[in-house]
Amino acid sequence: MSREHWAKHNERGSFLLMRFTAWAARNLGRRVLSPLLYLIVLYFFLFGRRARLSIWDYQRHLAAWSGRHELRPSLRSVFGQFMAFADALLDKLDVWNGRLRLEQIDIRDPANLRAQLRGERGQMLVGAHLGNLEVCRALAELGEQVQMNVLVHTKHAEQFNRLLGQAGASHLRLIQVSELDPAIMLQLSQRLERGEWLAIAGDRVPLHGSRNAQVDFLGQPADLPQGPWLLAGLLQCPINLLFCLKRHKRYRLILEPFAERIEWRRSEREQVIRHWAQRYADRLGHHCLQAPQQWFNFFPFWNTHDDTSA
Repeated sequence: MSREHWAKHNERGSFLLMRFTAWAARNLGRRVLSPLLYLIVLYFFLFGRRARLSIWDYQRHLAAWSGRHELRPSLRSVFGQFMAFADALLDKLDVWNGRLRLEQIDIRDPANLRAQLRGERGQMLVGAHLGNLEVCRALAELGEQVQMNVLVHTKHAEQFNRLLGQAGASHLRLIQVSELDPAIMLQLSQRLERGEWLAIAGDRVPLHGSRNAQVDFLGQPADLPQGPWLLAGLLQCPINLLFCLKRHKRYRLILEPFAERIEWRRSEREQVIRHWAQRYADRLGHHCLQAPQQWFNFFPFWNTHDDTSA
């Protein structure tokens, strides 16, 4: 199976879907949009063989790694993960329309990281395509009103920013970081010094395959990006983990301290980065078990499809 990079498939579709969702948020509302979104998801389930296989792989590995046989994939469970994604898209409407209030979110923050959001220097949050990180906007917008810079690969970052602005997201900004060039590093360093925070997903392989680290994820070798750990080391900032899972119709936002500082000697850089990438993979696997159908990765991750499945 050809493993064309996820971004080549996802970028335009994500932008068009966000445009449609932003329009729907302003003009239709959840009740009208819900049946339409479910029909769209049903279409992708029926005709998106590659996406079905990717979810099948994930559920199979999660069940084997955890020893929980009830998590083994079936057509019903794979479809359930597609429907969970549709539900997450509808929840984005509530976020963008201001219908999600901070008191509706169960914040788990044992280290009291929220108290550091108003610190003199910013920090980094590493999330995942697990649950609904859009809800972190509630933390940025409604809670501490801290400037949150979300680092993305998409070339449509500025267009996304205009849509976010139209939806009322004044404390959330997307920054394109296809390459860690000196200009980007200087900009990010200046933002940290102003007390702004950086957020990045740690579970998407990078646009250029050389900057990845092979880890064990759910009992299978997988590539994770080096980017978050490289950034944290170069910017010398604390790095924390952020997960947002839906449990019993409420969102649980989990903040975890991860590393006060990442340092390396030149000869051991790859080893150090692989160490932190593996620790992240372990935490991601742990949280996947808390919400098994909420890891929304519809692209080949392990590249080990069984063509007879799904």
